[in-house]
Amino acid sequence: MAEGNLDRLKSDIKLNQPARLYVFHGEEAYLRSYYLDALRKLLVEDFAEAFNYHRFGADTISLQAVLDSIEALPMMSQRSMVQIDDVNFFAMGEDGASYAKFFSNIPDYCTVVLVYDTVEYKIDRRKKALAEVFDRAVEVNFTQPSERELMSWIGRHLKKAGKRIAPEDAQYLIHRSGGAMTALLGELGKLSAYVEEETVTRAHIDLLVEPVLEAEVWDLTDAIAAGRYERALQALRTLLQKQEEPVRILGAIGGQLRRILAAKRLMAAGKRQQDLMKLCGLGGYPAQKTMDNARRLSEGFCARAVELCLEADLRMKTSYDEPERVLEFLVLELAGESRNA
Repeated sequence: MAEGNLDRLKSDIKLNQPARLYVFHGEEAYLRSYYLDALRKLLVEDFAEAFNYHRFGADTISLQAVLDSIEALPMMSQRSMVQIDDVNFFAMGEDGASYAKFFSNIPDYCTVVLVYDTVEYKIDRRKKALAEVFDRAVEVNFTQPSERELMSWIGRHLKKAGKRIAPEDAQYLIHRSGGAMTALLGELGKLSAYVEEETVTRAHIDLLVEPVLEAEVWDLTDAIAAGRYERALQALRTLLQKQEEPVRILGAIGGQLRRILAAKRLMAAGKRQQDLMKLCGLGGYPAQKTMDNARRLSEGFCARAVELCLEADLRMKTSYDEPERVLEFLVLELAGESRNA
């Protein structure tokens, strides 16, 4: 039931008609926190929060405390809210059935929100009573917004600070920061505070935004595609100096080289950038860069590059060689392949 339920949640808040039971989960922590806060502001008056807002975690939860909180009449307010964080009710044995009963009989003045952040949200169909309760809840899966939505959000945020950004530079900012809204919010704060000009440019982003691992690996693979292997080695050594895990670096390099191979084969089949975006889940800027790199390289090199990454992965996991040396040797092997291609 999660599909489209963010719109349902927005409507509930706008119309002041909250449901009795919500389940919040998903990777986008910023959105989850934002709407959790919006729901709490709707339900609980600030002056009565101590009486009407109840929060539990795995280390503080108990059957009686949750029951008392759900059944307690609101003080100086019309509603109350119970928030339960990261509790796997399906692993509780007999207590799980008791919670199922509580959640099936929430009074109309109370809203219960089950929040999953560090604990995986997963329904166990063998626990029938609990599964039925969760099926009836308003489940909201907070996923990362689309690139277009993020670009619009970035534009609105910068506009409040009296600044603007071109669409292509907003795409670049998403790429460099990884696209998570929490990370983007921090980077937008820096850009708003330190950019003196009215327009935020790519040069400002390069100067102020700390790139995520994947973005730095793209710089490395860009250098490989351009045949600039000294630059690729330097990019690799910069990553290692930042104490990035070699296995993560290798995984990111392999992932990008596989995307370049996919782009090469899509182009051979007459496909376009939009097809690569759909196939690999890429935004506009990284998809364009991947297609540009694919145009520079032969399909034979792309296929061999993926094989070399797999061989490097095997060496890293089975040999006594230093992982850093395995990575440097991989770049040198790729340089040799490019000369022979």
